[in-house]
Amino acid sequence: MAAKFQQIKKHILTKIESGQWQENDPVPSENKLAEDFSVSRMTARRALEELNQQGLLIRTKGSGTFVASLKNQGSMFEIRDIADEIKERGHTHQAIQIKLEQVIASTSIAIALDVSIDSPIAHSIIVHQENGKPVQLEERFVNPKLAPEYLSQDFKQTSPHEYLSQVAPLTEAQHTIEAIAPNAQVCEWLQLTNQEPCLQLTRKTSSKNGVVCFAQIIYPGSSYRLSGHLTFKNT
Repeated sequence: MAAKFQQIKKHILTKIESGQWQENDPVPSENKLAEDFSVSRMTARRALEELNQQGLLIRTKGSGTFVASLKNQGSMFEIRDIADEIKERGHTHQAIQIKLEQVIASTSIAIALDVSIDSPIAHSIIVHQENGKPVQLEERFVNPKLAPEYLSQDFKQTSPHEYLSQVAPLTEAQHTIEAIAPNAQVCEWLQLTNQEPCLQLTRKTSSKNGVVCFAQIIYPGSSYRLSGHLTFKNT
């Protein structure tokens, strides 16, 4: 049987996905949820906080908790697996593997990966779908010395993020985010009917042994947003 806070999360997600609770609608308070589910206030708070961190709810001090924007949301500061984000929303993740191949490093990619120009590297292009709808196009260039079995993976069963986290645990990441106009190929892969603006996240990740991966990740602008939360401590 699922933990009580998971039951509360599932209840809230069901209300949102069924349309009973719309964007900006108020969500029951911690006290009300604690009473309805016969749990402690702390348990109810945990459910609300986790959904808040996932971007599905907005908690406002003094005003309460509300349903967030119905755009899918990913974290700008955390490095998370898109498959996990989708499953946490109670949806089905599917990966469409477009390319998985060895290529020769161009000058720009060689610089990004800190490898020799024209050296062989791994290259993948994957479209991630949520409930059958494309929500992310992920292109990766990977240093084979740090992830030697990358080209042997089945990324329809496991994600590049999951595999790379196992073989070369992340110690550092750099990324930039910009709005782009997608080309015809991107529109086809993301099933965009027009050249709507997209968000492109460019990220370089490193392990203790060097640069592991250089990735460009594209999200449809009309159905996705990136968010982050920073806490500052007084010194």
